[in-house]
Amino acid sequence: MKRKIRLVMTLCFAVLMGVLLWSPQARAATPVQKWGRLSVSGTNIVNQKGKKVQLKGVSTHGIAWFPQYVNKSCFKSFRKMGVNTIRLALYSNPADGFSTGLYSKVDEGIRYATELGMYVIVDWHILNDGNPKTHQKQAKKFFKRFAGKYKKQNNILYEICNEPNGNVTWKKDIRPYANKIIKTIRKYDKKNIIIVGTPTWSQDVDVAAESPLTQKNIVYTLHFYAATHKDDIRNKLKIAYQKGLPVLVSEFSICDASGNGSLDKSSAKKWMKLLNKYKIGYVAWNVSNKNESSSLIQSSCQKTGDFKKGNLSAAGKWIAKWWK
Repeated sequence: MKRKIRLVMTLCFAVLMGVLLWSPQARAATPVQKWGRLSVSGTNIVNQKGKKVQLKGVSTHGIAWFPQYVNKSCFKSFRKMGVNTIRLALYSNPADGFSTGLYSKVDEGIRYATELGMYVIVDWHILNDGNPKTHQKQAKKFFKRFAGKYKKQNNILYEICNEPNGNVTWKKDIRPYANKIIKTIRKYDKKNIIIVGTPTWSQDVDVAAESPLTQKNIVYTLHFYAATHKDDIRNKLKIAYQKGLPVLVSEFSICDASGNGSLDKSSAKKWMKLLNKYKIGYVAWNVSNKNESSSLIQSSCQKTGDFKKGNLSAAGKWIAKWWK
């Protein structure tokens, strides 16, 4: 009898261990499984347990121009390389390809990222329109739709104005715009992080630090292109951080500000060391094979997914070293 009891107990234990070993938790956890819903604490993005985390991402190019890279195989291949975040760039200016017809492509990107357990930034990509107020009504409709649809998901971040530029100031233009768009988002989504652009193509985080917004779970954008933006912009980041401003680098590359030109690995290394020191997240521009330096995929590569490191451009290979 005792032998039978021991045998039954052994079998039960084996079955239980098998269930545990094959459970999703026992297998390699996805970024979202590990961290859960993100929030902002002080100068840092933190996980559901309040511990600092660092987003490491890639951004699509404008999805009007390169929609083919919004697919699950593409995102999965970057996740394998160490990426935990996908940024979906929808240009806000009709002259740059904006169309409400592209909303379904954003939905696709969110679905694929979610299925892969990755974080996803929904990017209202202001660039040539300059002032975020230019298409403020469209922005409110955009974020009403996406915040309303995805409010229950814990992997969403909203980027409300990519790169304000031109005769645009923080107090007169960006801050008032941000207050209105944040109010729109918070009607539906009370918790997920909102990313706010800063003046001069999202470089003047020091200016935003002088009069930051008062809402919770807000981070501020700094963009850099290492061959153009050097100690002067790095010093702006240091000033903002020391004043308590939470910052996310939601777009960068290691070439010049045009997205092209030679790679400045020396300046780029200084940037990466500074970001890692402060545990500031960074998202690389861009997932495409466009024949320019900032493209992460080699221009000769015709694949749209299942990428290996050998398919990456020179910039892509250098940046990929920092993902692990």
